[in-house]
Amino acid sequence: MNSVDNNLLSAIETNWYSFVVSIFVFFILYFMARRRIGFGLRVIAGLVLGLLAGILLQNLDLDTKAITTFGSIYVSLIKMLVIPLVFVLVVGSIASLTSLEYLRKIGFKTFAWFLGTTGVASIIGLLIARLFNPGKGIQQAVPEGFAAREIPTFSQVILDLVPSNPVLEAANGKVVPVLIFALFIAVAIIKVGSRNAEAVRPVRELIASLTQVLHQVVKFIIRLTPYGVFALIAGITAKYGWETLQELGSVIVTSYVALIVHFVLVFGGLVLLVARVNPIRFFKKIYPTIAVAFTTRSSFAVLPVNLEVITKRLHVSEKIASFVAPLGASVNFNGCGGIWPAIVAVFTAQVYGIDLTGTDYIVLVLVSIISSIGVAGVPGPAVISTTVVLTALGLPLEGIGIVAGVEALIDMGRTAVNATGTTVTSLLVANAEGEFDREAFNRDEDEDLVLNPA
Repeated sequence: MNSVDNNLLSAIETNWYSFVVSIFVFFILYFMARRRIGFGLRVIAGLVLGLLAGILLQNLDLDTKAITTFGSIYVSLIKMLVIPLVFVLVVGSIASLTSLEYLRKIGFKTFAWFLGTTGVASIIGLLIARLFNPGKGIQQAVPEGFAAREIPTFSQVILDLVPSNPVLEAANGKVVPVLIFALFIAVAIIKVGSRNAEAVRPVRELIASLTQVLHQVVKFIIRLTPYGVFALIAGITAKYGWETLQELGSVIVTSYVALIVHFVLVFGGLVLLVARVNPIRFFKKIYPTIAVAFTTRSSFAVLPVNLEVITKRLHVSEKIASFVAPLGASVNFNGCGGIWPAIVAVFTAQVYGIDLTGTDYIVLVLVSIISSIGVAGVPGPAVISTTVVLTALGLPLEGIGIVAGVEALIDMGRTAVNATGTTVTSLLVANAEGEFDREAFNRDEDEDLVLNPA
């Protein structure tokens, strides 16, 4: 038997071992899903099993091709969703406002605070990430086929934001022009609908239907996350060893430092300086919102409690609360859409040795603001927002898979910040519109509020 045959048999043998390991781990994760073990725990299990499998395969000097192939498939499925999902969700979210007059009066203020605080959150996440440098100890080869982008001028960046051919832009995977086009479509729907509601009814119904279908597709793909995390982490561990993965702890620390800074300085500062109320009293009153958001990790799960808190504890009118709170569950994502994508972008650039320029930072903040519109209400909104940001910056999406194992721990803090941001915006809009009962807010201590997250 010649050397070629020996090499072929050796490759088959090493891949066979990794294939068997993959099947065994996939069976464990599937069994956990059948036993209805929580999604977050399954993702962490995928991370742990990936670490163990990677260390085992590294020590035995075995090939990980069979494992890493599934990780590549998972990343490709996420890429598949980016363009259609963000277009439909942005159009649907903004077009839900029934008139331009309402959009100009209450809607403009609400969106301004939502998107403004998301932009500030992105800047804070960027600054904290640059300070802590998460991923500094991990060195990963740039994925095959990845090509470094030429650094464009600032004027070219502005020109690239304008969609000259939306279909071509979508085909080329250019996210920002598609988002801009979606904004124009949404405003046009509102304008036409204000004159003739029947004319845009089919469009609204189509968008609503597409949203439901895409939500289901997202659910299909998100269910694969534990397996994708296992495959990506196993491949990295087998190649670089356990020591390189210890740096993931810095991602958790960096994220919570950024979340706390945003919570205290931005939210506390807005409540004190704009609404002119005591921040300590405010945070004490909204504690039920923070607690439920932190434990459920769902902006929609906390919505009923948030409405109660906004109307009964903050004494904001029901008119403002019923508009801002539900909209906030679909748009206001300071944690998921602002802080987290910025940290993951810096982390990914650090891991793959890609330099980010000042222009990249500007694009990062702008894309974080725009892409945060409408991505909530989708399973894994942070994944979608982060995917959009990384795609716009030309960074490898594999960075999402690397940090996915610790994301469940960070998501609790992110959701608490998201829900708090909606509450703060309700207060700010109500204060500007004369819909905030300041005397009742200052007079009452903590009213009884029965919480039933179930």
